[in-house]
Amino acid sequence: MSRLIDDGAIEAIIRTDHYDPFQILGMHQVELAKGRPGLVVRAFLPDAGCAQVVDIRTGQRFPMKRLHPAGFFEGIIEERSEPFPYRLGAEYSNGATTEFFDSYSFLPTLGEMDTYLFNEGNHHQIYEKLGAHLRVVRYYDLSIGGIAFSVWAPNAKRVSVIGDFNHWDGRRHVMRSLGSSGIWEIFVPGLQTGQNYKFEIKLQNGALVEKCDPYAFYAEVRPKTASRIFDIDGYEWHDQDWVQNRGRRTWRKEPISIYECHLGSWMRVWEEGNRFLTYRELAPKLAEYVKSCGYTHVELLPITEHPLDISWGYQVTGFFAPTSRFGNPKDFMFFVDHMHQNGIGVILDWVPAHFPKDAHGLARFDGTALYEHADPRLGEHKDWSTYIFNFGRNEVKNFLISSALFWLDKYHIDGLRVDAVASMLYLDYSRRDGEWIPNRYGGRENLEAIEFLKYLNSITHEKFPGTLMIAEESTAFPGVSKPCYMGGLGFGFKWNMGWMHDTLEYFQKDPIHRKYHHNNLTFPLIYAFHENFISVLSHDEVVHGKGSMINKMPGDFWQKFANLRLLYSFMWTMPGKKLIFMGSDFGQWNEWNCNQSLDWHLLGFQSHQGLQRLMAHLNWLYRTEGSLHQRDHEPEGFEWIDFSDADASIVSWLRRGDHLDDITVFVGNFTPVPREGYRMGVPRHGFYREILNSDSELYFGSNMGNAGGVWSEDTPWQNRPCSIRINLPPLALVGFKP
Repeated sequence: MSRLIDDGAIEAIIRTDHYDPFQILGMHQVELAKGRPGLVVRAFLPDAGCAQVVDIRTGQRFPMKRLHPAGFFEGIIEERSEPFPYRLGAEYSNGATTEFFDSYSFLPTLGEMDTYLFNEGNHHQIYEKLGAHLRVVRYYDLSIGGIAFSVWAPNAKRVSVIGDFNHWDGRRHVMRSLGSSGIWEIFVPGLQTGQNYKFEIKLQNGALVEKCDPYAFYAEVRPKTASRIFDIDGYEWHDQDWVQNRGRRTWRKEPISIYECHLGSWMRVWEEGNRFLTYRELAPKLAEYVKSCGYTHVELLPITEHPLDISWGYQVTGFFAPTSRFGNPKDFMFFVDHMHQNGIGVILDWVPAHFPKDAHGLARFDGTALYEHADPRLGEHKDWSTYIFNFGRNEVKNFLISSALFWLDKYHIDGLRVDAVASMLYLDYSRRDGEWIPNRYGGRENLEAIEFLKYLNSITHEKFPGTLMIAEESTAFPGVSKPCYMGGLGFGFKWNMGWMHDTLEYFQKDPIHRKYHHNNLTFPLIYAFHENFISVLSHDEVVHGKGSMINKMPGDFWQKFANLRLLYSFMWTMPGKKLIFMGSDFGQWNEWNCNQSLDWHLLGFQSHQGLQRLMAHLNWLYRTEGSLHQRDHEPEGFEWIDFSDADASIVSWLRRGDHLDDITVFVGNFTPVPREGYRMGVPRHGFYREILNSDSELYFGSNMGNAGGVWSEDTPWQNRPCSIRINLPPLALVGFKP
């Protein structure tokens, strides 16, 4: 017999239009003349001159006939009826020969339960199935290694995996469609890690697009956009004690002082072309700095893969890939491991609100609005020129939930700061009338996004106890940091954007005018315990022409530093967990520039050294004084002593720990006028040791103080049974502990 296939099927394979190439290619049992059983092997080997089937067990070779000049071959094996393990041999016009296992002779590597759970939205570890994975599969009685590729593209006409290994030719590895699941799959034997790949998708209109793998663990360094095969298993962790203890922590009652950091600009090597430090170079340097300054956590601006440096990582194309700018995935594991071994938690900025329109990313992935909404009134952020995830689609929710769990699982991450939550909660976010579609009840709330966030927080806390889930949320949406069972969104903490806005507005006023804006200092305490707040001075406050923190402060050189010391002391002694952005902690003059290193040379000056030394003291005080962190989120942990002295721009308050007698008292002078003999009411008699003075000469202050402390007097004051008379330095905060 000369052939068993018709020209139409051959043409469909050559044009890569066949709906299921596995029905044609590979080995099949067939019925020959007179009903005799036999075997047929078909292969599409572009540009090959001749080909043969090689029986692995016996070494016997069976010639194949070229039925089409493009390289379609068919080999009919009349003397065999039982399938056997084989390899394909091919010879090309230039004399090159090759022999390899045939992808079309292997069964699917995904099971029905995988696809069912994924379509249902409940495959929490789908990152172990979709994407590119090193596999050893059973092939008859053999174990064959290779890479299993799979991708979700339900509306594609066909999908191929292309890469270094097949000359980026979409005809060579056309994938199998796994029924109605929308998943395409193929196993390519013999492939190793390190090779680049993409998915070539033929749209329903016949157009071809190349997409990076949504589930890739690694990517080429930008501006290149291919995914890279990488085995993330096998790293030897040394943070077992940290991870075990983390699950027993009650973070609401513990100190959390976060150093927010952009790895690409924290420190660079100027002498080597302003290059980035690698994850392994950054780890010891950053750990030493964070530890010496007393922060409990470092929060990284998104290190998920992104194409554009100036997006700071917020335009994500790789939700499962640490950016290759600084090294490979195991290098990032080393970074996290090293932080944990030094007692430092690692929080990632994570961006489920939107994604960029880059052609190689998620946008219109299979030619349709797959990850996003089709209607721009639901599916586009005009402000950021990005697409909005379709939170009502099971497979999209599964993608995002598994991404969150992936970082906690594979990289031992301690928490996620979820970006732009406000934009997720409201359908009319940053939209005018007519530019948005109400929900099914006619309201503005995005019901699908709200349910997604509740599920996200529930599942992360269930599977990884001790995880910090933090919302960047700027509205008055109720219950952001309340548990889901109490009707909340389930976040552990929420950024306090209102405090940040009011406080910075106050501090930027000339002190002579501050008495007219006294409410800016006191108003945030009205709602301070409605949520579990983190007080933040983040990267958003030192970019886009807003100026650096030190340059926001009014006055001459000395007053600028005094004001900033006062601001940080006020922030660290008020209720709420803490976050500050890199460079702000030592008074960098220049606005943050993501393309260059921080101005570390400034630490050669006493003014900047003093500010940094104060930050270390504030962190130490915050960690060691229970009254400053145990009741951060409870009204019982805070009392005003006096908030009414607007004319003098002075406020005083008391902090209380879990034990009623564990108290500290603070008073802030927000003018440059020193106050000698200032009387402040205190709750009980005794000696009040001065535990904080932001005007100390250690911090580049004028060194006006109280000689270590003062004794209380019997004079009742400010509704307190007794009082202390203190020297209150200019533009300074002092604190005492009985």
